[in-house]
Amino acid sequence: MEAEKWGRRIRAFRKLKGYTQEGFAKEIGVSVSLLGEVERGNRKPTDDFLVEVAEMLHVSIEELRPPELK
Repeated sequence: MEAEKWGRRIRAFRKLKGYTQEGFAKEIGVSVSLLGEVERGNRKPTDDFLVEVAEMLHVSIEELRPPELK
């Protein structure tokens, strides 16, 4: 359940910033399949993954964090 919430937030921010899944995965140095698993909620993002995502999207991890997990 927690992984789904993170995934939805990451996908929403990625799309808001205009990245495709393929382009974003390349920018943060992960495979498209890994990014897809995280976005679908099949895999909980690691702290390192969240740092990379937040930096690339120019948001803080707190902004990225799902509201119900704050």
